[in-house]
Amino acid sequence: MLYPLSYEGGTGPLYDGDMPPSTVLVVDDDPVIVKLLQVNFEMEGYDVITAGDGQEGLDRARAEHPDAIVLDVMMPKLNGLQVAQMLKGDEATRFIPIILLSAKAQSTDIAAGKEIADEYMTKPFDPLELLDRVAELLSRRPA
Repeated sequence: MLYPLSYEGGTGPLYDGDMPPSTVLVVDDDPVIVKLLQVNFEMEGYDVITAGDGQEGLDRARAEHPDAIVLDVMMPKLNGLQVAQMLKGDEATRFIPIILLSAKAQSTDIAAGKEIADEYMTKPFDPLELLDRVAELLSRRPA
């Protein structure tokens, strides 16, 4: 289920050739997940920046202001919930959509994640669904 997309594709970014592609920040301490997501998003036309832990993800989000963030929950230095809370509490980054990815699938974990982030997906996840959720969040942004 975690294979790069080659022919199925998601709904893709809202990219019509006149606008620059949307940028997604992928933050995960598992390099395999980072590479998988990077390849999938790039195949759909997104620009991708990556980070390998929560602190690096927070720093990159503040410096580069991506259009969306895909954020693992369980990471070293800062966990994804801490990063999401800091970004949502910062006027400069509060409107960036955040999708949390986590192996934590209990209802209390999901509820806690949804209080902070825009979406919460459990691992293992379907890359097509993730692409669709990112596209949906980006479509809701004000022009």
